[in-house]
Amino acid sequence: MEPRSSPLMVGLGVLRRFLTHGRRLKRELLRRYYTGSVRRQAQLCGEGLRVNGKSSVTKQTRLGSNVNFNGLRMSGGGRVVIGDNFHSGLECLFITQNHNYDDGEAIPYDGTYVLKDIEIGDNVWLGDRVIVLGGASIGEGAVIQAGSVVVEDIPAYAVAGGHPAKPFKYRDKDHYELLKEEGKFL
Repeated sequence: MEPRSSPLMVGLGVLRRFLTHGRRLKRELLRRYYTGSVRRQAQLCGEGLRVNGKSSVTKQTRLGSNVNFNGLRMSGGGRVVIGDNFHSGLECLFITQNHNYDDGEAIPYDGTYVLKDIEIGDNVWLGDRVIVLGGASIGEGAVIQAGSVVVEDIPAYAVAGGHPAKPFKYRDKDHYELLKEEGKFL
């Protein structure tokens, strides 16, 4: 005769399965919600958008294909263009406008804004908590170290970091181009 499971043991097993699948289901539902929200906010959006964490873009945002956000927030009225195969870490921030403090009509600033665009090339990866300020561009294949502040242009294939972000090395361009040619994108 087989031992019977107590109702408590059966209930705990069902609860354990529900919690495991429930967490996965919640993550998937949130991902779909965040992705749909960014898709509706953006001016233009390529195929394969994936938004894994709460993110927001502006109506002046153009996204390439295979763009991945893990919690990126954009603010301001400037234009943002992001190329294909972009990946962001957690809590990244793009700021495309600033108060007019230089030639405004009041101190410390007046009621007008200075708008500056941001351009991000293909295959760029931003680490966690990267801030990109308007007027900056990041070249193709660049990697920006976590916690960096990008205030000026970062060249293609650069690995950059710091406050302000500066290139400290470069990717192996031949290897990069080979992977690109073979279509090996994450």
